[in-house]
Amino acid sequence: MNTKTRDVTEDLRPEYDFDYSKAVRGKYFKRLLEEGANVVVLEPDIAKAFPDSAAVNDALRSLLELTRSTQRLTKQSNRRSKNPHSH
Repeated sequence: MNTKTRDVTEDLRPEYDFDYSKAVRGKYFKRLLEEGANVVVLEPDIAKAFPDSAAVNDALRSLLELTRSTQRLTKQSNRRSKNPHSH
């Protein structure tokens, strides 16, 4: 073990000491399949445009609101054009 690795290991708090011999591979895999995941991987060009997950969420909320507004306007416009006597 080199000096740098040994220093980091010695500086770890006891609560971060993990016994990998007791680890269970795939422990949450079945639950992940049943419940689904909330992780989304962005393409690199998209990821560059957003500094963090809050920025992505804000952009997607704005897009959803714009979509809803556009749908409402389109529905209203279609109703008016079907009834030639409405003003």
